[in-house]
Amino acid sequence: MQPARERQVTDPATSQEQLTSRDGVALHLRYWPAVGAARGTVQLVHGLGEHIGRYEHVAAALVAAGWRVVGHDHRGHGRSEGARGDLPQAPALLDDLALVFDHVRCAGPHVLLGHSLGGLVAARFVAEGLAVAPAPAPFAREVDALVLSSPALDPGMNALQKLLLAVVGRLAPHLRLGNGLDAAWICRDPAVVAAYRADPLVHDRITPTLARFIVDAAALVRGLAPRWRVPTLLMWAGADRCVAPAGSAAFALAAPRDVVTAREWPGFAHEIFNEPERAQVLAALVQWLDRLSGTPAAPDLH
Repeated sequence: MQPARERQVTDPATSQEQLTSRDGVALHLRYWPAVGAARGTVQLVHGLGEHIGRYEHVAAALVAAGWRVVGHDHRGHGRSEGARGDLPQAPALLDDLALVFDHVRCAGPHVLLGHSLGGLVAARFVAEGLAVAPAPAPFAREVDALVLSSPALDPGMNALQKLLLAVVGRLAPHLRLGNGLDAAWICRDPAVVAAYRADPLVHDRITPTLARFIVDAAALVRGLAPRWRVPTLLMWAGADRCVAPAGSAAFALAAPRDVVTAREWPGFAHEIFNEPERAQVLAALVQWLDRLSGTPAAPDLH
């Protein structure tokens, strides 16, 4: 299915492309082609304030394991258009994900891999397929498997923050504010933190509209955990200060154990793929994908 108002500007030399959303926002795409025949596609979905370019090493590990990897910058992030940290309406990130999904879909398993906000977006995207009534939203798609990295299943807001969100959300839904997250919280590797702080494509903006999407989507996904049916690898940081680890733990406890493989990384900070022990996390990811596809691969991740 070809999405409406699509515009392709392919750059074969850099494997980058632009795709225009239904409301005219140019989304930046990035491709990491498989070497030889691909086992399937892993579609990366990045977190709040960052961009897909921060996942080079994750994509490299997946390509080494035989996967084709793609990803896009959310609207309002990275090289994509849109007001930084804002949404025109709640489903915008889900509509964009569906557009990219349709555009990059190929033969073989299609896996969504989302981190933090991206994990929540990917989980909310999958959750739409569990809808009984009314009918699923137009963005609903069949996903073969899901990987969640420190997903924002509980944003960790206190009662006062929720009250402020309700008030400001009514008065100024698109007011861009600081997200309140300290860059030092993302990871225990000082070099990663320094690069994050120096990255001109990283921002710390969020609006009440985006915050409301996060709160509502997290509650919906947690509520649907007992009915989960898409094979899922859920990995989260035990010492996370960016999102509450309790959200992932609650989802893991409620979800069917034959569907959701859950693993907490005790003592890890938020970005588990950037921690000093990142090779262990990437190895766990590749091993799970091996079992999913039924064909082993053993790249050197160290």
